Amino acid sequence: MKLLQEKLSAYKAPQEAKAAGIYPYFRAIASEQDTEVIINGKKVLMFGSNCYTGLVNHPRIKQAAIEAIKKYGTGCAGSPFLNGTLDLHKECERRLADYVHKEDAMIYSTGFGVNLGVVSTLTGRDDYILWDEQDHASIIEGRRLSFSTPLKYKHNDMASLEAQLKRCEPDRVKLIVTDGVFSMEGDVCKLPDIVDLARKYNASVMVDEAHSIGVFGEGGRGVCHHFGLQDEVDLIMGTFSKSFASLGGFIATDSVITNYLRHHSRSYIFTASITPASTAAVMTALDIMQEEPERQKHLWDITHYALDGFRNMGCEIGNTETPIIPLYIRDNNKTFAIVRDLFNEGIFVNPVVSPAVAPTDTLIRFSLMATHTREQVTVALEKIQKVFRSYNLIP
Repeated sequence: MKLLQEKLSAYKAPQEAKAAGIYPYFRAIASEQDTEVIINGKKVLMFGSNCYTGLVNHPRIKQAAIEAIKKYGTGCAGSPFLNGTLDLHKECERRLADYVHKEDAMIYSTGFGVNLGVVSTLTGRDDYILWDEQDHASIIEGRRLSFSTPLKYKHNDMASLEAQLKRCEPDRVKLIVTDGVFSMEGDVCKLPDIVDLARKYNASVMVDEAHSIGVFGEGGRGVCHHFGLQDEVDLIMGTFSKSFASLGGFIATDSVITNYLRHHSRSYIFTASITPASTAAVMTALDIMQEEPERQKHLWDITHYALDGFRNMGCEIGNTETPIIPLYIRDNNKTFAIVRDLFNEGIFVNPVVSPAVAPTDTLIRFSLMATHTREQVTVALEKIQKVFRSYNLIP
């Protein structure tokens, strides 16, 4: 055995979980990503999707993707920097910039690639990146690649953020990067306070709206618009793999910043462009989100219903106030076992363990879509109550 394989062979956690019958990953879905999916020939209710709008199988979006393939083919065979820019991409960028009320937008091939390419590129060796300790992994990887000084602040703790801002040289660039909605815990960033501190210390602000577009703000524009602070936030990031029911991501900002990013951001320059089908899907989803506000209203109705149900049940759900509801278990193996038992009861949920959260904060992530019915949520609450009681997690 070569040294590489010898070293990696010591990693046995997946094998041990499989042997115990609690391995929860890579469950193959043999149907559309709907509120009900088929796995191993069995129908289960899906409460593990990030498509908060429920648009992932919408007939208009499917048709738009088909028409784009007919016109442009299945791929672009190059990066946007060279041969991979379509007129479709430029139209999508214009529409996204208009949607979030920014001067310009850039499309990346993945949401992860947006944060990786933007955060690692914008600031220099003598500058600072200030980031919430619960920020998404893509933001963390971006700041790791940056030559700037990284300053971590405690989660949603404005005193901690200000203490870090005070450490910065006043004449250096300071970029505060935060999730709009934190993807595991479901809580919302304290954007008004962040913007106030940014003004006080002459810092710039970037907000990752991956889990808030389609959920917050008029037409689903996100937390920046929810708080009326889109003009105060310098960069608005979004991903297409959630509410937009597609794949890719974007950064929206002013043309000075996009001009620099288009010529320096490596995950943009050296990655093939988003596919025509994905781009057409995004634009159609954009239309539907603005044309059908009842989707967003229903999402919030069932979110409040589910939150009330979990609180009344006695579940520990933290500070969530969104369709992302963490059910804290605080034990890795027990988390895996409960996911298995819920699946056997016909409920698909996601386990969240270290390093996505601290080892003492393991949880089950229960997430809602605008296409879930109240009846489906009721069934899920009943099944979760049954399983949680069997583990003495609730009265």
